[in-house]
Order: sequence, then structure tokens, then C-alpha cells
Amino acid sequence: MIFQKILVAVDGEPISAHAADIGAELARLAGAEMAFIHVIDAALVNAADTGIQPDVFAASAKKDARNLIDDFRKRLPQQVTALDFVQIGAPLTEIVNAAKDWPADLIVIGSHGRSGMKRALLGSVAEGVMRHAPCPVLVVRAKN
Repeated sequence: MIFQKILVAVDGEPISAHAADIGAELARLAGAEMAFIHVIDAALVNAADTGIQPDVFAASAKKDARNLIDDFRKRLPQQVTALDFVQIGAPLTEIVNAAKDWPADLIVIGSHGRSGMKRALLGSVAEGVMRHAPCPVLVVRAKN
């Protein structure tokens, strides 16, 4: 199978840089298109206790997301360019929807590898993406 469109989910965590590097190398080797997706959690945008109007918070979060993606874009090999998608919503849902709408042949996503109680409390976006994705998912774990 040759991947033609690779969607890489990124956030501000160090594991995202590792996932982005792997996604970029796969895109380079396959001559594939690549896109980054960053999802701003709607629960944070609409949180009443922030003291910030939701539209102001969303605008600021989108600006921060574009800066984050620009930082990832600077890491790309010369031959690789990337689209970007910045969405507000539930991360799992938005990543899966972007993979359907673009349409991606592969999703690359980082995972902290939490288990037990931490995983039960925090959930796993990577696991949810694997369960609902319309294409294969490569879950990247932290370097040991």
C-alpha cells in the first residue's frame, strides 16, 4: 500500500514532534501529501471559569495553533510541504472527520502510553482515533 495523503495530529506535547517527524519522513519516502491537524478542545473554549469571552479565547487559541503548526512546518524535510487544519471541537471527532473529509490514507498520532487509572481518567485520543478512523493509524510512542 502506498500512502498518498498523510494526516499528522499535533499538539504542544513533545510526543507530537516525534510523530510529526515520523509522518514527514513517511511522506518524503512515499512522495505523499501531508497535513497537520491541531484540535482546540471546545470544552476549553466554552469554559465559564476562564473569565475570557469564548470568541476571544478561540481567536487566541487559533493563533497559537497556527504558530505551533508553523514550528512543526520548519522541521519538515525540504521535499515535504504540509497543509494545516485547525479545528475547534472534540479532538477524537475532529481528527476522524478531517481524515474522512481530506481524505487521508494514513493518520499519524502520538500517544503518551498511559495505562491503568491515568488512562481511564484522561482517556486516549489515539485509541479513539484507531477505533473510528476511516484509514490505518500509526500510533507513535515516546522514545525510550
